[in-house]
Amino acid sequence: MAKKAKKPKGEMSFLEHLEELRWVLVRSSAAVVIMAIFTYFISDWLFDVVIFGPTHIEFFTYSYFCELSHKLGFAESICITELPFIIQNTEMEGQVNIFCWMCILGGFILAFPYILLQFWNFIVPALHENERKGVRVFLFFSSLLFFLGVVFGYYVVIPMSVNFVATFSVSKVVVNQFTLESYIGMFKTSVLASGLFFELPIIIYFLTKLGLVTPKFLRKYWKYAVVIILIVAAIVTPPDVVSQTIVAIPMLLIYEVSIFISVLVHKKRLKENG
Repeated sequence: MAKKAKKPKGEMSFLEHLEELRWVLVRSSAAVVIMAIFTYFISDWLFDVVIFGPTHIEFFTYSYFCELSHKLGFAESICITELPFIIQNTEMEGQVNIFCWMCILGGFILAFPYILLQFWNFIVPALHENERKGVRVFLFFSSLLFFLGVVFGYYVVIPMSVNFVATFSVSKVVVNQFTLESYIGMFKTSVLASGLFFELPIIIYFLTKLGLVTPKFLRKYWKYAVVIILIVAAIVTPPDVVSQTIVAIPMLLIYEVSIFISVLVHKKRLKENG
């Protein structure tokens, strides 16, 4: 008896698409778990050097910013001399939960290119033949932007946030004793949010291609985007212009790159539609 031919993904029913999506999620989750197991074997380095690195004044960012302040003529204005706080665990299973979740976070970051590949394979049937050939370009730039965002969050956003909350005090009577959960929560949010924000050009590319976003729309709300970025930069940094500028400029550049990409895609889309 002849085997039943497998239907192309583009001709699948809604339920078959859901089944395909389920397997995409299963394979992606498996990749995260495998990478999480890998991070387990380097957990000492992961926690002592990476995760809690920004809590020490010897951290690279603090030293670099101090040197930068001297070069710019700001003397000791952004030099970190102390970080007066301690991190404490207040839950019975707090450290166990944090250990597991941070391994999973590390697994997700390491597996991100594979996850992108899985979702690309899922949407590729809906693309034109010439667009399907761009898988390598898509994976390279998407992964590069994500990792750049993670690095930006780790070396810029987290140290600035730690410095601000550690040195801010409503009174000398109050002693900063942060919980492990609050520090890790800030760490995860900063790293993931920065990584995903740096994916904005890729997101804008697809939204423009689908006709959901136009360069005119992005330019119209440019002022609002600038205000939001400056507010975010002001929140996560100490109250000085240098620190706020260091955080805001890369975010503004990402938004400008997104507008430029939208212009190129929009022109090509109009040309194809006659």
